Amino acid sequence: MTSLPARHLFQRVALVGKYLDPAANSAANDEAQVAARKIVTDIAEFLAAQGCAVHLEAHTAQMAGIEQWPALDVPGIGAMCDLCVVAGGDGTMLGIGRQLARFGTPLVGINLGRLGFITDIALNEYRAALPPILAGEYEEDLRALMQAQVWRAGRAVFEAYALNDMVVNRGASTSMVELRVEVDGHFVANHRADGIIAATPTGSTAYALSAGGPLLHPQVPAWTLVPIAPHTLSNRPVVLPAALEIAIEIISGQQASASFDTQSFAALRQGDRIVARRSAHRARFLHPRGWNYFDTLREKLLWNERSAPPS
Repeated sequence: MTSLPARHLFQRVALVGKYLDPAANSAANDEAQVAARKIVTDIAEFLAAQGCAVHLEAHTAQMAGIEQWPALDVPGIGAMCDLCVVAGGDGTMLGIGRQLARFGTPLVGINLGRLGFITDIALNEYRAALPPILAGEYEEDLRALMQAQVWRAGRAVFEAYALNDMVVNRGASTSMVELRVEVDGHFVANHRADGIIAATPTGSTAYALSAGGPLLHPQVPAWTLVPIAPHTLSNRPVVLPAALEIAIEIISGQQASASFDTQSFAALRQGDRIVARRSAHRARFLHPRGWNYFDTLREKLLWNERSAPPS
């Protein structure tokens, strides 16, 4: 007699996959699409074999052409599923993580990208890593979100959330922008620069790091405000308490724009104000037991790598 899989802490599991647009006709794209479909199918079959009721995120199912499992939109996942498994890179995780934060749905990441700061389970390790997590053996990692609005002539014309960062930049123009920065209603400085980044601790390892910003541990309740190529070299990164509100006004700059996790954009005009504050919601990431933030930094940033011996 075949024994049934043990009941897990997480019974209903949603699966989000990295996919390519099938409309982009090329042999390389077709090959990548087949590979992505196989990965999603294999993970779904594995979860089902563990006794989980599997649901595919609706866009994943549509783009991959998979009809074997029921599909749910994001609100459906938030309402019905105990866990969301994300097979993709950090960008895939950022996109779904922002949307599921308000539901409190925990997320697990299987890394199909390059770095994998928040999708930390290697593709060839998920069969060993997922069963203990399903059984409740995991490290929980809560990440702050930023909520931002673009104000124009006294009304909000755009709203977005960011798990990584909010970036105000010069857009396609070759000229610098001038930005007035306020913190909790207090004037800080006018920055002439290519732009400015307001990053969460999660985003401190992304664009903000490349622009010279500090690393913030995920448990530190803070933002980092990092100028991009400032005209005045004394304009340095600033670390701010996350409870404070950041406002950035466009003083000059004809093609300035704001982006949120590089996935949502707003075209800006002179006089627009971008106001960012801490969201009431947090993203919930689950990692294998024993996971540690500093292990991730050491691996992804190649700390303590020995140089090759001389030939």
